[in-house]
Amino acid sequence: MQQEKKFNVGGVLLPQPFKIRRLGHFGFNVVNMAEAYTFYTDLLGFRVSDSRDDAKRLKAEQLIGIGDTRGYFMRFGSDHHAFVLYNKRARDLLDASRSNPPCVTINQITWQVGSLAEVVNGHHWFVEQERRIRRVGRDMPGSNWHTYLFDPDQHVNELYYGIEQIGWSGHSKPKPMHVREFQQPPELPQIGEFDEVNQAIEAGTDLTSGYRDTHVLPATFDVDGVLLPRPFKIVRIGPVSLFMEDMDAAETFYRDIMGFTVTEDVIWEGHRCVFLRANTEHHCLALYPIALRGKLGLSPHTTSMAFGVQVANYRQLREAVQFLTDRGAKTVEIPAELHPGIDFAAHVLDPDGHVLQFYYQMEQIGWDGKAQPKEARRKALPYAEWPETVEAGIDDYRGEPYLGPWG
Repeated sequence: MQQEKKFNVGGVLLPQPFKIRRLGHFGFNVVNMAEAYTFYTDLLGFRVSDSRDDAKRLKAEQLIGIGDTRGYFMRFGSDHHAFVLYNKRARDLLDASRSNPPCVTINQITWQVGSLAEVVNGHHWFVEQERRIRRVGRDMPGSNWHTYLFDPDQHVNELYYGIEQIGWSGHSKPKPMHVREFQQPPELPQIGEFDEVNQAIEAGTDLTSGYRDTHVLPATFDVDGVLLPRPFKIVRIGPVSLFMEDMDAAETFYRDIMGFTVTEDVIWEGHRCVFLRANTEHHCLALYPIALRGKLGLSPHTTSMAFGVQVANYRQLREAVQFLTDRGAKTVEIPAELHPGIDFAAHVLDPDGHVLQFYYQMEQIGWDGKAQPKEARRKALPYAEWPETVEAGIDDYRGEPYLGPWG
């Protein structure tokens, strides 16, 4: 798509009226809700920051045999949520009017931009581009200003700004502060977070009355000097990897509408796979033709190829895989050619069969905008052949750092 118009984004002229900085949060709709909840909290270490019950929007007869209807907002750091988990049966009932494909089990893919103006201007631009919009406004819980739109395969993408931060006490915002939820594009400017808190204090709101996760497992592992309930710490999420029906339409959408940059493409088994970035990481998004799903032996129930989680270092990566498999998690082998930019990756299945891509480092793209030549990269090995230690790679401990304490 050729675009002549440029947009002033904070004084910088860009092809879109926003700039995606990073993957903010992600989510799955699952059938095995109880097992998935345990997997993502007890085994992976996500902490629940809030929940929302879909039962209130369903009829009594629809609730029979459906299981836990709550949606869980989870975090690994200070962002109110980095991962969300919803009941697929409930979501299918609620989303029936949208005619979403049954194999879209991704709840949302959420990208952070730099300002509220970017969210609002982006929304109006999406409308001008005749993109299918799901909703716009501000969500509670989480407090993030947003606009939601669909990609060509009906995956929900969200642009957001200003997600709530969970501080040292571990409390989320109290329910009385949810009054500033919006169901329409907000007028600009809006008051800042500090003023919202002042208003709550003046109204007599107890700032410690919000949700606090009290489900704590024994911290028995010495993880690089910190006692934790598992021998690793998730420090980053992404990349998101998708199976797509129409690769040309998908690449056009994510490149020309969402503003991602193509880093690299790979031809594997005669199929072209595309890896795109928003920042300096080699890729935060990967697109694969859906014909590869069967070739890789992955579940036909989902268009999610993989959801990435980065741990703090190589030792933790090895111990994470051992920890999870010792507790019954299954792994699958994904050819190294299909995750360029990540030298050491292990792929673990959640209880619904979604693939999680565990890794500890990703190639960073520098001033020239080019990926490393293939011959310069470390040789990727299957998990069974990983050595106890590795020589330092050029991108080890580079990229977005984790802020805050691990525990």
